Amino acid sequence: MEKKTPNPKSKDGGKKSSKSGKPGKTGKDAKPGKPINFYWVYAIVAMFLLTLVTLGDSSSQRKVQWPDFKKMAEKGQVAKVSHNGAQASIFYIQSVSDSLSGGKSEPQLLEALYSGADATMDIPRGDDYQRDLKELQEAHGFELRYEPPNEWGGQILSWVIFLGLMVVVWMFLMRRLGGGPAGGGQIFNIGKSKAQVLEKGEGTDVTFKDVAGVDGAKEELHEIVDFLKKPDKYTELGAKIPKGALLVGPPGTGKTLLAKAVAGEAEVPFFSLSGSDFVEMFVGVGASRVRDLFKQAKEKSPAIIFIDEIDAIGRARGKNANFGSNDERENTLNQLLTEMDGFGTNSGVIILAATNRADILDKALMRAGRFDRQIYVDMPDVNERKAIFEVHLSPLKTDNSVDIDFLSKQTPGFSGADIANVCNEAALFAARKDRKLVTHQDFLDAVDRIIGGLEKRTKIISENEKNTIAFHEAGHAVVSWLVEFASPLVKVSIVPRGQSLGAAWYLPEERAITTTEQIFDEMCAALGGRAAEEIIFGKISTGALSDLEKVTKQAYAMVSVYGLNDRIGNRSYYDSRGENSFTKPYSEETARIIDEEVSAVIEKAYDRAKEILANNRDKLESLADSLLQNEVIFREDVERILGARPFAAPAVLPDPSAANEKAPEAPEAPEAPEPNPQK
Repeated sequence: MEKKTPNPKSKDGGKKSSKSGKPGKTGKDAKPGKPINFYWVYAIVAMFLLTLVTLGDSSSQRKVQWPDFKKMAEKGQVAKVSHNGAQASIFYIQSVSDSLSGGKSEPQLLEALYSGADATMDIPRGDDYQRDLKELQEAHGFELRYEPPNEWGGQILSWVIFLGLMVVVWMFLMRRLGGGPAGGGQIFNIGKSKAQVLEKGEGTDVTFKDVAGVDGAKEELHEIVDFLKKPDKYTELGAKIPKGALLVGPPGTGKTLLAKAVAGEAEVPFFSLSGSDFVEMFVGVGASRVRDLFKQAKEKSPAIIFIDEIDAIGRARGKNANFGSNDERENTLNQLLTEMDGFGTNSGVIILAATNRADILDKALMRAGRFDRQIYVDMPDVNERKAIFEVHLSPLKTDNSVDIDFLSKQTPGFSGADIANVCNEAALFAARKDRKLVTHQDFLDAVDRIIGGLEKRTKIISENEKNTIAFHEAGHAVVSWLVEFASPLVKVSIVPRGQSLGAAWYLPEERAITTTEQIFDEMCAALGGRAAEEIIFGKISTGALSDLEKVTKQAYAMVSVYGLNDRIGNRSYYDSRGENSFTKPYSEETARIIDEEVSAVIEKAYDRAKEILANNRDKLESLADSLLQNEVIFREDVERILGARPFAAPAVLPDPSAANEKAPEAPEAPEAPEPNPQK
C-alpha cells in the first residue's frame, strides 16, 4: 500500500493554521505563550528552602571554648546564655555581634523563623563549671537561662523541606503513572481512553486516491464512509448501518493505510488507537478505557473507531485460562464485545479493526453484528503492483529508462511496503552515486539489495570454495533451463550477498493453482546445485541447506497437505486453525508412510537432476567457467551456452541484457505441518 505524496496545498488554501503556534490574522496580536514546565518551579522552591537552612545554620557553626567565653564575659561582651547543662548558646552584645557579621543584618524572613545564637560552647562536665558559670552571671550581669535554645524555626524549615520534597516526588509519580501531560495525566485519568481523535479528516493527508492495489477493500470502506455522509440514501431502502469491518491480511499490505484513508475521507470524528493501548498493569484499566472510548464516540456520533492490531486484546478466550485467576485481557475483550453489540445500542458508531492474525481471534468477536464485514487485503498481483509503483514513483525524479511494467513483473510476492522500500532504496543508490535522476539500474540494484542482501565482495573465499559455488549455481541454472515447468532464469551470480555465497534469480509465473508436475520440476531445479557438486567433485557440501529446506517443505506439502500422493490419497492433514498444534491428526503408521513418501519424492527429484546434469556435463562445465570468469552471467549468456530453451515460455519476457536485471526466486509452496521435520 502506498504513502501519499505531500500535498503542496492545505485545505485552507495555503494559510497557516492557528495550531502551528504562530499568530493568525484574527485581530488578536497576542502570541500564545509557551507552556510552563512545573519541574523548574519545584526545583527553584527546593533550592530556596535549602538556602534558608544553609544561611540559618551558618551562624551556629562558630564554637568557643570555656576560657575564651570566660574572658569575653569578664569584658562584658556577653548578653545572654541559654544552656541545657551540656551545651550553651551564646548571644553577644549588639556591637560584638555586628562586628562578627560585618555589619550585615539577617534577612527578615530568616530572622523571624530562625533565631540562631552567635556562638555555641560545650560546657565541661562537673559541678565546678556550673558554679563558675553562675558566678560569672552574677558578677557581669548577662542573662542566664537553664533551658534549651530556641530552635523551633529550624525544625519548621526541616519539616517544610521534607514535606515539599514529598509533594514534588508524589506529583512526579502521578504524572508518570497517568502517562500524559498536566491536566490529563493524573492517576485518576488512567482509565480514560488514549485514542487520537481526528475531526473532519484533519490530522492525516491520506485519501483513497493515495491508496493503490486494493480496489476491492477501498470499495467496501468507501461505502461505509458514504453511509455516514449520506445515511438517507440507504435507510430509505431499509438498510442498516454496518457495525464494523475487520481488515485482514499479511503485514505490509496497507491495512493501516486504508484506515488513514478512511480518516482522511470521512467528515465525522475518527478515533484511532492500538490494541495495546488498552493493556495496563492495573486491573480493570482495559475495560474502563473501552467504556470511555465508546462513551466519547457516542457523544460525537456518527463516528468511526479504528483499533489497529486488535489481536492484542482479541485472542480466543479459554484456551490457556488459569482457574481462579483474573485475566485482564479477557475482561477487556468481554467489555469490547458488550460495547460492540450488547444490550445497549451504539447507533452511529462504526468499528474498524486491522490484524494479520485473524486465525487467533475470538469467534464471538468475528460474528456478524460485531464485525459484519471481513475484508481480506491480499498481496498485490502484477497489475496492482504496477499501480503501487506509479504512486511511489510520483515523488521521485526518474529518467526515461525506468520500466514500470518490468519492475512490477520482477517483484512477485512483494507487498506495498516492500515496493515502497524498493523505491526508497533506488533513490538512495542514485544519491550514493551522485546522480541527478534515479535510473532503471538503481531500481534493479535496490531489488537485489532487498531480496539477497548487500554484496560482500571483500569476503574471503578460497579457490576450492569458489569452484564449488560456481558449479553449484551452474547446476541450478542448467536444470531449471532444461525442465519444462521451472521458472525462467534471469541471472546467476557467485558474488556473496547477505548470508548466501551465490544465487540464481528467476522470473516466476504468477499462477493461482499449481500441479504436481510443476512442483516436481521446481524441486529438481532446487536440487540441481547439490547434484552438480556430486557429479563434478564426487562429494557434497553444506551449501545446499536452503535448497534442502525448500524441497522438504514442498514435498511435505505435496504428500500431507494437497493430496498429491497416490499412496496417501485424497487426504489433507493441514490444520488451518491450529487446533491440533500438540497432537497429530493421523496415526503413527500414517506418519511413517508420510515420511517414506516424502523421502521418495525428494530422492526421485534428486536422481532426475543428476541425470540431466550427467547428460549435459559439457554445458555445465562451460557455464561454471563463465561464472568463474565473470562472476555474474545473464539469460543471454545461458542461452548462448545451453542453446534455446526447449520449452516455450508462457509469456514474452522483457530483455534483461540492457539493465542487468534480476528477479526473486519462485515462491515456495505454503508451509505444511511437519510431523517429522527433516533438516
